[in-house]
Amino acid sequence: MLQPIVAKKVRLVGLDVDGVMTDAGVYIGMGADGPVELKRFHIHDSIGIKLLMACDIAVVVVSGRFSHATNLRADELGIEEVVQDPMAVKLPAFQDMLGRRGVRLDEAAFMGDDLPDIPVMKRVGLSVAPANAVPEVLATAALVTEAAGGQGAVREFAEMLLKCRGEWDDAVRQYLVDRGDQVSRTSVDH
Repeated sequence: MLQPIVAKKVRLVGLDVDGVMTDAGVYIGMGADGPVELKRFHIHDSIGIKLLMACDIAVVVVSGRFSHATNLRADELGIEEVVQDPMAVKLPAFQDMLGRRGVRLDEAAFMGDDLPDIPVMKRVGLSVAPANAVPEVLATAALVTEAAGGQGAVREFAEMLLKCRGEWDDAVRQYLVDRGDQVSRTSVDH
């Protein structure tokens, strides 16, 4: 169960890619111009990420492998910092990101699913895993989503975090207003 005192401290959310933002599948083939790699991202995650950022929670990506698809997706979402380390040494890169932003480890959350994510998850204020994470990560995580990676797990976490902070309804309301909807106060309240 996410505690409000922990949720309110979070200033930055770090995300792994394969198995968190995707279903962990990587599609590789040959195109006319050479190798092609495709990944499947869940569209609901994108709104969760946008709502986190709208609530002044920075979102960064730290992946253990390089992929042009990851860069494309991060650009689409407006995620400014992406580290892709083929050696999957994530902790130093994540600490550098935090340092540049003046964020302490205890003010960060990280969502990971596999062994390379554990060093980061052990040190952040809030460690999160999707339902399909490996057993070692599930044992490390303070919070586990019901959804698997690539199946809306990031959105589920974003919603839990923002609801626990008391920011979800206002963020959704503003999101809809920004898209031309003059929503009444009661239409998004539960």
